[in-house]
Amino acid sequence: MLKKKIKQIFVGTNNIGKLKEIRDLLPKNLEIYSTFDFNIKSPTENGKTFEENSLIKARYFSKKTKMTCLSDDSGLEIDILGGAPGIFSARWGGKEGDFVKAMSRVFIELDKKVKNWQTKRIKARFVCALTIYRPNQKTISSVGKIEGHISPFMKGENGFGYDPIFIPKGKKTTFSEMKPSQKYKMDHRHKAFKKIKKFF
Repeated sequence: MLKKKIKQIFVGTNNIGKLKEIRDLLPKNLEIYSTFDFNIKSPTENGKTFEENSLIKARYFSKKTKMTCLSDDSGLEIDILGGAPGIFSARWGGKEGDFVKAMSRVFIELDKKVKNWQTKRIKARFVCALTIYRPNQKTISSVGKIEGHISPFMKGENGFGYDPIFIPKGKKTTFSEMKPSQKYKMDHRHKAFKKIKKFF
């Protein structure tokens, strides 16, 4: 258990979309720093799960900055693709992290697997693992998930990553078509954060 409430945090991500969403989830009175303040590159993510990769990043950034660190590892799992892209979600976009390329690859892989998949409900979920790493104290981790299905084409201008092709369960629009405030109240990152917000 963390001995006292966290008042200063380093958010360990080089993904601007993730940083913005995490900032919006964190308490407003918190001192928040990021890789853009320190110019630190991300570590190699060689874990086998979201939780392992989240811990790798949190530990690495905490040791680099000597600060308490909050790191996220998240991605899209598609059942019919055996859970892919999963922990390789960002890597499907290539070295440039091009998510239009990544989403196009999703469509290509679905074309190979399912005839006329666009007319079917392709089950998928977003998963987020968050880790708080505080030097010399117990590490705190949480996981959040949101179920949904794949949109037959990219829709919407908001969000980031795979948001334009993910329709959450019970909704008719993709995350990218929603206002950020609407998405933040229901998504995987919000669900993971709810489990650890008491530490802030």
